[in-house]
Amino acid sequence: MPEAMTVQATAPAAQAAPKKGPLAQDRKYKCAYCNRAFSRSEHRSRHERSHTKERPFKCLKCRSTFVRRDLLLRHDRTVHAKDGGIPLHSEVKRRGSKKNPATVARRPVAIEPATLRHIESASENLVDLETAAVLMTELHHAAAAAMVDHERETLLQDKSRRSMSSGPEFDPSVPFPSGAIPVQNMSTWDPPTPCSSTGPDFPKVNTMSSSQDWNANTLQLPGHPISMERSFSAEPTPISHRGSPNPFFPGPPSPSGLPASSQASPPPTPPSVQSDHERNLILDNIREIDVERAVLDRFRLPSKSALNRYLTAYFNLFHHHLPFLHTASFQPGTVAPPLLLAILSVGALYTFEKEQAYTLHLSSKVLVNNFLHRTQDKDSHSCPLWATQTLLLNMVFASWSGDSKGVEWAYTIKVLLANMVIGGRYELETRIQQRGVDEPSREEWVMEEGCRRTYYAVYIFFGLLTLIYNHTPPLQFNEFDQMSLPCSETLWNLEVHDDQTWRDAIANEATPTFARAHSQLYDGDHPQYSAFAARIMINALFIEVWSVKRSPEAPEVTLNEYKEKLSVALDTWHKALDFCTPESMIVPLTAPQKGHPLVFNALAMYRCTVVRLEVDLVAIQEAIRFHVPEEIAAAMTPASELIHRSESMTKVIQLCFECFQIPALMGIRWVARTSALNWSVEHPLCGLDLMLILSLWLQKFEDEVLESPATEEEQAMLNKIRSLFDDDSTELSGSKLSAAVARVWGGMIDEVNVWGITRILGESFKLHAHILSLNDDSGMTLSSSSSSPSPETDEDMDSEME
Repeated sequence: MPEAMTVQATAPAAQAAPKKGPLAQDRKYKCAYCNRAFSRSEHRSRHERSHTKERPFKCLKCRSTFVRRDLLLRHDRTVHAKDGGIPLHSEVKRRGSKKNPATVARRPVAIEPATLRHIESASENLVDLETAAVLMTELHHAAAAAMVDHERETLLQDKSRRSMSSGPEFDPSVPFPSGAIPVQNMSTWDPPTPCSSTGPDFPKVNTMSSSQDWNANTLQLPGHPISMERSFSAEPTPISHRGSPNPFFPGPPSPSGLPASSQASPPPTPPSVQSDHERNLILDNIREIDVERAVLDRFRLPSKSALNRYLTAYFNLFHHHLPFLHTASFQPGTVAPPLLLAILSVGALYTFEKEQAYTLHLSSKVLVNNFLHRTQDKDSHSCPLWATQTLLLNMVFASWSGDSKGVEWAYTIKVLLANMVIGGRYELETRIQQRGVDEPSREEWVMEEGCRRTYYAVYIFFGLLTLIYNHTPPLQFNEFDQMSLPCSETLWNLEVHDDQTWRDAIANEATPTFARAHSQLYDGDHPQYSAFAARIMINALFIEVWSVKRSPEAPEVTLNEYKEKLSVALDTWHKALDFCTPESMIVPLTAPQKGHPLVFNALAMYRCTVVRLEVDLVAIQEAIRFHVPEEIAAAMTPASELIHRSESMTKVIQLCFECFQIPALMGIRWVARTSALNWSVEHPLCGLDLMLILSLWLQKFEDEVLESPATEEEQAMLNKIRSLFDDDSTELSGSKLSAAVARVWGGMIDEVNVWGITRILGESFKLHAHILSLNDDSGMTLSSSSSSPSPETDEDMDSEME
């Protein structure tokens, strides 16, 4: 009996043994160019293309070519599907095979059986790309129509949930574009951070896809904070916010020192169109300024509810990052039409209504350009402030839209905008001098403060153009020497009926001149100014760093001395954040610290400025101008020559680590889904340098791990970076730490797009991560101890490489 039991027990094992045969078979397919051998001929063919540089798989929608078909499919899914297309059939079939009980039911799309048979037969051999692409293009309109119908039905059913508390309900007659996410109650909704177990629930959004991977074409918000996935295991330390006016801000206290909650005040209510009469008044204003009738014949003003939706989105989500408008005195029925349309275009972007945003943007451009053409005989001194503000918003829209033609237009128009700022600043100073010692009235002060804020906003924007595109800044800091820095946001938005209270508030406000604050930074003296002023001063220091790096003809001794002075000024600026004017106005935007978002934005620019003193990635900045992710990624790899292992570079890596640590502690997926609406576009722009340097520095170690062991400081930094990852992150990039960092960052900023430039940068980082992961034979992994892969595992890994 025991013998029988033994036979029965060993029989299944004997039957299972042949299943391991295919993995253990000899590698008989040898490469014709090197000594590599493979067990499958298709693996050898794919490998040989790395020698021959053959790229047989061509994209039918652009000029890109690829070595492997799966790379073509990923390119189609991540690039073209987000622009309104749909993935190729085999990719849809693969992703759709994952069963998920939480998948939202969709309305079926009517497809002819013959068409389906044609697609299936075309995709069996995975070679007839042209046929598959053409067929899927023909089916796109039917699928899009079904999805729009589904969204429209959902909007009607959940109408009560999709209204803004400070404005009218969403207009169901204006459907969201396919794949867009409606903005819900953004005037009051402040989602809790992952470390918080209390707070308001997420708004329920019908998702368009059950996929949660980085390459998802649509945003999928979870129904509850507990279901929010996180790519990192590091948990933030719980912090008590008993004295904070907003308990949902995690992280260290704000440098500005918030007052008690009893003194806190919310931002002003966003302006709105109160009636149909006011909407008609806006139309009359457009007719009056559109002398050439270049807009009215092709333009339809959005409905009243849509206008209020865009105004609310602008003032709640964008305005706080560049606060040059005075919310309390802003009246949609009286403001200049080009400026109003420019504001509405940005607001439409934040509600993910891209087509409407572009229509409003182009209409604003036409109106302001025609106005400037009619008044070209006048000098820049007499140019109205609204024209400067309109050009600024139009340039912001064009520069970050993700369209290279928009960047070219911004480049041609920036000198005009700079001249308008210079002329306006001269006119402002003349007006103040003529008033003499007399105190300005409240209306005069609002007008003058609005001028200062507008001119400084242009200065900051030009700094960002220099940062990302390497454009020469048309405004130098000495243009603002005698102009006062902006006041605090609390004073700018103060609503008091007592004139004496307002004058006392102004008298107690610290508003030094630009030259005075600049001098104090170089002297090591901590200036006291507002959060907006801190953002202006770090922009000035960045421009000076850029100028130093672009002065190769200067003696090296002189450059080194200037760099030391810049380092002192940067250190003083950072310490001066503790002396910023306290803010009692709380902005309901989720950020990793309490305080005004301007401080958070300024710190991002500070890290990038310090890093630029050590490493300047000029070639990448110039490649970004053309907005081609493949070209940007190709320029990233040679930049490793600029990265050297040294004590000073380790300090730079610490700043890069801080940039990566912020979203890691908040939760990568959380930040990926919320930062597009809550954070300024400055963060992905500044993160370009920081995260690229971090990934290339890690690559250095992966290449030199055997020849040059890490120093004590370097090893400590490596351990801190590894600690941010959990074991599940290895699937992102084949376990290479450098590739994992680049892929996580690229996927995070590419998850939800308000500004098209973030999609370009995200796709570039993901391609860069793929390049880094190509050579995975040795080097550091995400775990502190690595082991050599088995031959079978190595071949499986090679099948995923290009």
